[in-house]
Amino acid sequence: MTSTDDPIALAQALIRCPSVTPDDAGALGVLGDALAQIGFDCHRLRFADADTPDVENLYARLGAEGRNFCFAGHTDVVPTGDAADWSHDPFSGEIIDGALHGRGAADMKSAVAAFTAATGQLLARHGAPDTWPVPGSISLLITGDEEGPAINGTRKILSWLAERGEQLDACVVGEPTNPDALGDMIKIGRRGSTTGDVTVRGVQGHTAYPHLADNPTHHLVRMLNALTAAPLDQGSEHFQATTLQITTIDVGNPANNVIPGRAHATFNIRFNDLHTSDSLDSWVRQTFDAALGDSGASYELSFRVTGESFITPPGPLSDAISSAIQETTGHTPELSTTGGTSDARFIKDFCPVVEFGLVGQTMHKVDEHVATDDIVKLTAIYLQVLETYFDLTR
Repeated sequence: MTSTDDPIALAQALIRCPSVTPDDAGALGVLGDALAQIGFDCHRLRFADADTPDVENLYARLGAEGRNFCFAGHTDVVPTGDAADWSHDPFSGEIIDGALHGRGAADMKSAVAAFTAATGQLLARHGAPDTWPVPGSISLLITGDEEGPAINGTRKILSWLAERGEQLDACVVGEPTNPDALGDMIKIGRRGSTTGDVTVRGVQGHTAYPHLADNPTHHLVRMLNALTAAPLDQGSEHFQATTLQITTIDVGNPANNVIPGRAHATFNIRFNDLHTSDSLDSWVRQTFDAALGDSGASYELSFRVTGESFITPPGPLSDAISSAIQETTGHTPELSTTGGTSDARFIKDFCPVVEFGLVGQTMHKVDEHVATDDIVKLTAIYLQVLETYFDLTR
């Protein structure tokens, strides 16, 4: 059984579980045992969906009263690729020259270990939550589905909590938010992401007789040009400008003397808080219709929404993390909304949520690693955040 006193040892134990999404490979058992040692009530939650693999998750809570401060994260990891490309076994958890190596070291098993160790240190310093001047609760919401479809993980844990009448009051997600050094950046929001698939139907024919055909690629080119002709916006107070990228154009036509009967394209929009997925759906359709004019061409359009944009405005939660970062590292963190998506996009509907973790330079890469000193400092930051949130004196 791994002790909660040492975040590095716990991180090593988690890395040694080859929990490539959606396989748990024992990682949640290691974490659950460590949390049970310090009094957490642990719930293993397995969720299934008809079209996706079953996923193991963990929700653990310490304390039954007062405000519930949640640490959220995941123990699943992306595949390693060819293990022969790694300098060390990707699931060895080796420490070499002051760095912890292995898949998940940065994203984000070390942060999960730091959550746990920080809570253990808080209890050693201040006692159990029911003995505090104002009782409170600490919870960990850990999924095995963040690196996968994100269907049977955090979203379903949140629904399970809502059915139980259990509330989260604040949340820190331990994603690796720092570009270069620990303390560089706190994520206070994320852009939304929606992917559009458009198929234009035409009339197949001979290239020598275009008047007998209707070339869908000509229509599609005009439509895509209209989408990219001008920026959607110049950004907003907390967000960079919305971006639209065409990711593929497919016709599937092997013959140079045949006008194809259909043409397809896919595009992705990363959008700020000036838009919603619904408003962008309407804008794209209006743009396409205007580009086609009275040509008579028809198209089919569908969207896959990964998440809406969201912001947790600067306030007590980000202030507490910023203060702890400054005291521990000397850095003044940037409050940012850059990057891709995370499970914070689901949690934001339940409580204020921000993200702060380790340096992300090697996440998802061969030879993923983090400095062991950063893990210790991250634990100290999380500890101070808890003390500030629950108004505990040292």
